[in-house]
Amino acid sequence: MNYLEKYAYSPDEAKISRALELISQNLSHVSSPEVLKKCFSMMDLTTLRTQDTEQSVKALVDKVCLLGETYPDYPLPASVCVYPNFAHVVAAARPSPELHVTTVSGCFPSSQSFLEVKVRECELAVKDGADEIDIVLALNAFEAGDYDAAYAEIAAMKKAIETAAAGRKVTLKVILETGLLKTPEKIAIASFVAMEAGADFIKTSTGKVEVNATPVAAYVMCEAIKAFYKKTGRKVGFKAAGGISNAQDALCYYSIVSGILGPDWLDKSLFRFGVSRLGNSLMSAVEQSTVTFF
Repeated sequence: MNYLEKYAYSPDEAKISRALELISQNLSHVSSPEVLKKCFSMMDLTTLRTQDTEQSVKALVDKVCLLGETYPDYPLPASVCVYPNFAHVVAAARPSPELHVTTVSGCFPSSQSFLEVKVRECELAVKDGADEIDIVLALNAFEAGDYDAAYAEIAAMKKAIETAAAGRKVTLKVILETGLLKTPEKIAIASFVAMEAGADFIKTSTGKVEVNATPVAAYVMCEAIKAFYKKTGRKVGFKAAGGISNAQDALCYYSIVSGILGPDWLDKSLFRFGVSRLGNSLMSAVEQSTVTFF
């Protein structure tokens, strides 16, 4: 299937470059306490370290619990994102169901295993309390040009998640690992494959490779989301993740989403940041002083 023809979309690199230059020049005009706090509310506060323990994960959630007492005018982050074996820890310690439990699953970050293993990991994560599941596109199939196989893996995990959820809404995010896809055309095709297979969000990166989120990848993905919405009427969310560490980065991605997808997408239901360090930077920008809360 020619996905670019089907959705009447082909990335225009010159146009993208011009648009990103304008966004870069305009960031100071976008920044405001309101926008920075909105970005804060769209964070998937993430810890994906080999040395994570139940105690360290709970300590992170406890920080979020203290947020309302220490900074009562700040919103909660959208979620806490952890490995699947820690879903129950976040679910038990969170201050409110409004703070979602996100887990990486499907043999993150490589997606290199048997499909049965990937499916089972998704099922277990949902049964252990996950509200959102982040999986990785099967690049072994995609890079071989077998888009049908890549589609089938996502669809199988989507079906397993829905069955395990038993009527509860669980969001599926598909990580494209855009830094390894190299070209805007491949990023666009991967976006369409993931969305057609049932992704509720498409996400840039795992944060575990050399090149993670980039404005160019985000721009292409958001244009693909727009083209998909125009053809199908289904709104798919966008998540920027990997190397997003300061308020300027957040404002750049916020501007991309705002400019391409519009105000409907400027909400945690359709826009997320995957972050480990961004929270302090956003708070520092709002407070106009250094904040080391997280």
